[in-house]
Amino acid sequence: MINKPAKTGRNDMEEWIGQVWHRFVTRAADQRHLDAAVQLTDMRRSIGMLFRAAGGDAAVRLGEASATQTGGPRGWLQRLGGVDGREHLARLEPDVLSLPAQIAVFAEPELNRALYLWLAALSAVYIDSGDWLADNRAATLRALTVFPGLQLRYQQLLQAHLAQRPALSSLKGPAATAEAALRAALTGELFPLPGGQVLPQDLAPVWLWLLPGAGKLSAATARGEAANEARLGAKPGEQDKTRRQAKKQSEHSRQDGLLMFFRTESLLSWSEYVKVNRASDDDEDGNAVAAANDMQTLTVTDGGQTLAARVKFDLDLPSAAADDRPLGPGERLPEWDWRQRLLLPEHCSVQRFVNAEAPPFAASPALRQTARRMRRRLETLRAAPSWQRGMDSGEEIDLDAWVRYAAEGSKGNISDSPSVYARAAKTERSLASLLMADLSLSTDAYANNNSRIIDVIREALFVFGEALDGSGDPFEMLGFSSVRRQNIRIQHLKGFDEAWGQAPKARVGAIKPGYYTRMGAAIRHATARLSQRPERQRLLLLLTDGKPNDLDHYEGRFGLEDTRHAVQAARQAGLTPFCVTIDTSAHDYLPYLFGAQGYALVHRPQDLLSRLPKLYASLTRA
Repeated sequence: MINKPAKTGRNDMEEWIGQVWHRFVTRAADQRHLDAAVQLTDMRRSIGMLFRAAGGDAAVRLGEASATQTGGPRGWLQRLGGVDGREHLARLEPDVLSLPAQIAVFAEPELNRALYLWLAALSAVYIDSGDWLADNRAATLRALTVFPGLQLRYQQLLQAHLAQRPALSSLKGPAATAEAALRAALTGELFPLPGGQVLPQDLAPVWLWLLPGAGKLSAATARGEAANEARLGAKPGEQDKTRRQAKKQSEHSRQDGLLMFFRTESLLSWSEYVKVNRASDDDEDGNAVAAANDMQTLTVTDGGQTLAARVKFDLDLPSAAADDRPLGPGERLPEWDWRQRLLLPEHCSVQRFVNAEAPPFAASPALRQTARRMRRRLETLRAAPSWQRGMDSGEEIDLDAWVRYAAEGSKGNISDSPSVYARAAKTERSLASLLMADLSLSTDAYANNNSRIIDVIREALFVFGEALDGSGDPFEMLGFSSVRRQNIRIQHLKGFDEAWGQAPKARVGAIKPGYYTRMGAAIRHATARLSQRPERQRLLLLLTDGKPNDLDHYEGRFGLEDTRHAVQAARQAGLTPFCVTIDTSAHDYLPYLFGAQGYALVHRPQDLLSRLPKLYASLTRA
């Protein structure tokens, strides 16, 4: 009883000394210059501008690179500190440019910042042919040709990087040959390779170059991950944006699971595949991200439940007797395949439905008050006169016309009656609008403690309908969701040819979450509807809470490219497409789809009630 406290105190002292020693050795073995570190978040805008200015693909998004195993010698201090030889190196893939979350390679922050910009320029002209050494060398020459102003900064980066690389005298055998070949490629010299190609894992980290593209997960795996996220209700703040290398592994047989025909020392490591039958109702593991960061490669396999998942989704589709009433025979629409650069004809099946037995919608007093306020605003906007510019007489001077007249006058072109005035006049507005609302399954999530996203969309549609009814402009309301390309559902809420009365309000009140978001087909259907209108200005408003997705291949870049092609087709048809979204990550993809001025982000779903009519007013003024 007397010696126990002393023993506990001695253990605490030993643990404290061990922690101090571990921190000391770890800092001593760390070769980074953390005091000069530059963060990726601070360089995103500059990287994006440089990447696209050099001709980089606009669909490529920026992500954080994962740790990759590298080669090269390790000193005794690195071995003592447990440095595993993994680094976060840049990698270019078809849909993402992965860069380190921070760069602390050099002692000067200017060089670390310049390295980010150099990797952006290099990735914009990089062509992956399978020869890592030759590809990076050729890309370097192309980048310096596109941006000759980077020549001086690149030479500074090159000299600083060569000074950090291991000396050839300290290497032997294949390691020395690989390092010599790399140095020759960096400096533009020729070097024969008797042993074949040089791989990144044979060398110390090459910070000035890109890694070859990593393999992708299968479509089935991507769908499984999306379903798990939807089931678990993952929050946006909990998502891990780090890109990780993965490989596909076929499932081992479950027979004879207790027989082990190998020695215990040959057991699979954590970085290899281990089949674990995990129940679907297991609790979420809070250490999953940390465990993933400790693995060099994430190996994935199908869960063997593909058939059950397909049957489940088929059962979710309502029967003909319980479903809404179809309008017309349906239609076949094309879809853009970005890999083939081909518009696939009649690739999607679209069917319009109407809820014929929707109960009357009773709006709350607060909602009716908001609708009346927005209605009065649009009525005032329609009654207000518009300014006619470039007139020969008027109440005010048209500054743009005056500048043009002054410039022509400097050349001797002077008119007795210059058209440099502006006057207010009552004009007849010619405007038709179509609002397409996303009714996918994600709208079933809660926007706040009291209401779901679908409830906010329902109220926004009601306010929008009340406001547009007061303006007198013709408008139509539709909703959309999808289950693969064969089942794209368009929910008819209000048509151009019907008044805003009890029936459209009841349909708006009866909307409910549907399935997935095949956005390209919905935009093409809306474009066909709106193109039939005779008005001079035709506005296509898209209301959504996320990016395009569906159960089949309509994930990632395929859905983005198809939606972008549909938006471009709408503009070519003379329409004005505009997107209103509540997705917090919309800045990553909506500028590519709708342009920098073609969308608006509503940060809080509850703000959608007031923002939608205001956005409409600003668009019609423009």
